[in-house]
Amino acid sequence: MNKPPSRRKKVIPGASGEPKPATDSVPKNTSGQDNPASATITVTAVEILEFTEEEQSLRLHLECQVERAFLSAGQALMELRDRRLYRSTHRTFEEYCRERFNYSRDAAYLKISATVVYENLQKFLPTIGRQIPMPTNERQLRFLAKAELEPAVQADVWQQAVEQAGNKIPSGRIVKDIVDRIRGRTKIPNPYNIGEICILLPKDDPDLRGKGGYWGVVSHVGEYSCTVQIWDGDYTVKIEHLKSLELFDEDCRFMQQLCLRLRQLNQVASRDEAVDWLLQGLGKQAKPYLSSLHALLLAAAEREYKLVWKQQK
Repeated sequence: MNKPPSRRKKVIPGASGEPKPATDSVPKNTSGQDNPASATITVTAVEILEFTEEEQSLRLHLECQVERAFLSAGQALMELRDRRLYRSTHRTFEEYCRERFNYSRDAAYLKISATVVYENLQKFLPTIGRQIPMPTNERQLRFLAKAELEPAVQADVWQQAVEQAGNKIPSGRIVKDIVDRIRGRTKIPNPYNIGEICILLPKDDPDLRGKGGYWGVVSHVGEYSCTVQIWDGDYTVKIEHLKSLELFDEDCRFMQQLCLRLRQLNQVASRDEAVDWLLQGLGKQAKPYLSSLHALLLAAAEREYKLVWKQQK
């Protein structure tokens, strides 16, 4: 009787289920590209050393210097201007800033104005309780410097801006938004007119330091300020820094023409120092007439530099 064929699997040597070690010469890929989950990341440990008390103190000191750099610049510019320490090389402060520091007039005066605002904040911000972050550059104070706000109001604006910025130093845009809201609530009509004669009242305006008592002619009337022509230049002045002489029209015309004569004489580059004394004296004499001696001196100076003045009607 024939046996049925066997159903058992034939065992082939070397084909067992045991894993066979790799014998090929191709190196294994150990980069983890085939299996990203198994990739190895090398992390370099950084040792953080503790500061000594001296190092911590030095760091705070240097950080304060960086934050207050704009303040030092503004204070230095203010002293250079007020003491006229530019006069040995330049006729005007504006020319000096442009040639020495490459600052435009607006840039130089913004630094000075921002310094004044910063000093106001130091005086009027509350010092009890939490410390309020202070400005670190003049751009943050640009709109406070230009706004017609009292020092106490400036401090209130800055405090609101800090709160709106999450108790951090606010951007200039945040400050501007708050300034605009306040000015919108306290809008005061400009009482001055073009051609009016006014005296300058510097108060806390750094641009007008040394100009107290000078008179000028209003040449432009803005919403919150006026441009005033005085013997040595044009100044944009807040309305609270002006006082009208309340002259009759005829007296205003005399002062307007006198201002033009003084400005024309001031433009003489090689003039004698005696002319500067005359200009400064007449620039503060806020009267609609000249004494006989003043008239003679002014006419003599005009003849000396061949300046022709034709009275305008």
